Amino acid sequence: MLNLKLLSKILGSLLFLESLFMLVCLGIALLYGEDDVPAFLISILTTQLAAYILRYTGRNANNNMSRKDSFLVVTLTWVVFSLFGTLPYIVGGYIPNFTNAYFETMSGFTTTGATILDDVEHLPHGILFWRTFSQWIGGLGIVFFTIAVLPSMVGGSVKVFSAETTGPIKTKLHPRLSTSAQSLWVVFLILTIICGATFKLLGMGWFDCINYSMTTIATGGFATHNDSIEFFNSPAMEYVSTFFCFLSGINFILLYRMMLKGDVKSLLNNAEVKFYILCTTVFTLFIMIMLVVNNGYGAEKAFRCAIYQVVSFITTTGLFNDDAAKWPHVTWIILAVCMFIGGCAGSTSGGFKSVRCLMLIKVVRNEFRQLLHPRAVLPLRFGDINVSMQRRVTLLAFLTVYCIMCIFCAFVMVAAGVDNTNAITITISTLSNVGPTLGTEIGPTMSWDDLPDFAKWICAVLMLMGRLEIFSVLIIFTPSFWKDK
Repeated sequence: MLNLKLLSKILGSLLFLESLFMLVCLGIALLYGEDDVPAFLISILTTQLAAYILRYTGRNANNNMSRKDSFLVVTLTWVVFSLFGTLPYIVGGYIPNFTNAYFETMSGFTTTGATILDDVEHLPHGILFWRTFSQWIGGLGIVFFTIAVLPSMVGGSVKVFSAETTGPIKTKLHPRLSTSAQSLWVVFLILTIICGATFKLLGMGWFDCINYSMTTIATGGFATHNDSIEFFNSPAMEYVSTFFCFLSGINFILLYRMMLKGDVKSLLNNAEVKFYILCTTVFTLFIMIMLVVNNGYGAEKAFRCAIYQVVSFITTTGLFNDDAAKWPHVTWIILAVCMFIGGCAGSTSGGFKSVRCLMLIKVVRNEFRQLLHPRAVLPLRFGDINVSMQRRVTLLAFLTVYCIMCIFCAFVMVAAGVDNTNAITITISTLSNVGPTLGTEIGPTMSWDDLPDFAKWICAVLMLMGRLEIFSVLIIFTPSFWKDK
């Protein structure tokens, strides 16, 4: 049976944290003296009231968490966080439509970066900060953040970790999960500070460098300007953004070992990282050649635009320095493949994950070998880990569900009147938490406001499923989940 009191206690504590996050944004609003101060005041009070009610309801809860509780609390956390995260937009009248506000908020917390706003530059600084701050909060996971900060609150923290972390292979840094979470958040914070400081040295203003560093390291994509990083017209900033986006697409445990332990060898010898680098290099060179031949770009500009967009799409960041809708259509296929592949497991990026793609390649290779040697026992090794048959079945099941979701949702989009290219890339973009799409109706530089409301709700669900890797959400809708035994 579900431990509803514990769920209420955890959600109440998380909402209290969300109100503190909003308090930071209130400070920004007060600093700039704009009209978003009342919106944040009301939002903070409302969120804290709900937090106190939930905490009071779960005041006598025990901390024994079952696997069912962990899956439900993780999914509910993202749903409830997004629900209360809409308040600053709605109360202030910046996004008065609830569907649009929820879409924008879910896009923020899941680090998708898709937006319904056509003009972000007219928004006050507090609201702009809330958009990018929500992506930074969601970068390594809201519940994962809670494990790092409030370990005593979550009795089943290992189960929560399993429900929220990405990738088929879980790795812990320390015996205590809370210590692992704190270590990863330290790396996350250090990268954000270094990235922001570099942007500042290159001439970016304080507000912009903080926002762009948060959205870059979180691989989110929300920007404070309509033209994204292109607004600054600075190749140096684009290269810096590319570098930190690329770093954020690598497993944070490997980054921790490299940055704080000096273990560069484990990073360079990691098979997933090699595959990630290989894909980025090959795709960049191909698009670079296409831009030189077809669009008349110079070599440096072609390389800069190619590597920026490839890294942005494969890390599912969604920032842009050029309009890819004007590129040769063959490059769209490459960028769509980048959307699907995604970054490394254990990073802030979305997508299918490079480790799964590499495992699939090895499964196919083994099948060919099995045809030639029917009696051979062929292991599937990934580094020092021998991938069990159960994990292989899970991998194929994940791919199957991923493809079914893409086909079904793309079909619904086409039936709703969205053109074929947009329908397919919208589905991949939301399920992989990328943000931009490809096409003429809703291109890489356009907002998603023209989508019908029901399509936006489908996209919001896909964003959540992509962030929690599908099964953690779908399992809640199975009959066996709600049985007592």
